[in-house]
Amino acid sequence: MASSPDVSSAGNTPENPGNGSPSEAPQTAGTTTGGERRGRVRTRRAAVMAVPATLVAAGLAVLTAQGALGVQFAVSGMPFTVTAKELKGTGFEQFGGLDNMADGSPNAGDTGGQVLIVTSAIKNATLDSLCQSVDLGGTNLLITAGSGATKVTASDLTTDSTQLSGDAAFKNIEIGNDASTLDKARVKGPIGVFSQQADTVRIANLRQTNYATTAGVFKLPGLKLRFSDSGC
Repeated sequence: MASSPDVSSAGNTPENPGNGSPSEAPQTAGTTTGGERRGRVRTRRAAVMAVPATLVAAGLAVLTAQGALGVQFAVSGMPFTVTAKELKGTGFEQFGGLDNMADGSPNAGDTGGQVLIVTSAIKNATLDSLCQSVDLGGTNLLITAGSGATKVTASDLTTDSTQLSGDAAFKNIEIGNDASTLDKARVKGPIGVFSQQADTVRIANLRQTNYATTAGVFKLPGLKLRFSDSGC
């Protein structure tokens, strides 16, 4: 697909993208519970193949991806919030995915232990005034960094998100790629899954709800970790 000039957008990114999922846990044939869970998993897998092109029209995400650098661990199932005044990145990719919780996780609820997420990858990223918080029930674990002259930097940064918002601009964006052919951040997604990529991304007033983050290198100048009555 031919590249396009910078594209700007504002708003919220839809929360229903997905990618290829690991096999679900085996169920006993003929049981009601097994049938319901298989039905839920099949529905989520179907959603993986229908990630809408409107992903590009919203505050697309910072941080993320599942593939060569994908999440290799069972997620806790506890979402955490990430905000930043501004994200700048080179080598951006995005596609849908599924995260899996550990077997028997108390956070699974009626989800079957799976979370439908947007996975994205940024080869090199800079974040101004990073804030991350997780609600522990009655208090929040709060992390802040990069609010001074030196900003947070990361390489091979990936995150899995259910909500993304901000004011976004892209350079040379490609929309509708097969996720297995992505090459901007050196992360490959599953074959047959809708995706997009761009040479650069800038997001002002970034806000995300994430379930996982990974990075090759993550530098957090002015790091502060504390408990707080409020989150980011």
